[in-house]
Amino acid sequence: YDIRYHPGKANVVADALSHKEQDKPLRVRALVMTISLNLPKPILEAQIEALKPENLKKEDLGGMIRTDIPKERLEPRADGTLCLSGRSWLPCYGDLRFVIMHESYKSKYSIHPGSEKMYQDMKKLYWWLNMKADIATYVSKYLTCAKVKAKHQRPSGLLVQPAIPVWK
Repeated sequence: YDIRYHPGKANVVADALSHKEQDKPLRVRALVMTISLNLPKPILEAQIEALKPENLKKEDLGGMIRTDIPKERLEPRADGTLCLSGRSWLPCYGDLRFVIMHESYKSKYSIHPGSEKMYQDMKKLYWWLNMKADIATYVSKYLTCAKVKAKHQRPSGLLVQPAIPVWK
């Protein structure tokens, strides 16, 4: 056999799997998470609760909603939920953030991503203040991943041959 290397664009025979993506597709995990949970209604309920005058002080919006400016930075969607740059705003009311992080982390397509990977995937769909820190805290609490990570393991040392039993 004669193997020849064709660098870069000269390799016109390469299959579709070896080519770089033209556009970045949204992760399958995000699609599954959105379809499997009926999210717009709980998100809308939490947003309505957070926007009540007595609760606005608890929900730190970082200046996202102001009464003195007519055009708010949070924009309504067709389903009534508020979003920032196309990402759903998740207020701190209820366990909505936890449910979404749990669904994203435990999805059968995610294979327990690290906090950075999980944040990069979730920030395409959702937004809340201190989101990255919340995700890092959430991921750090999972013992399954913490136990398996190589940096948490003791060095194995030299391999030792076990004693071979003598047959009688």
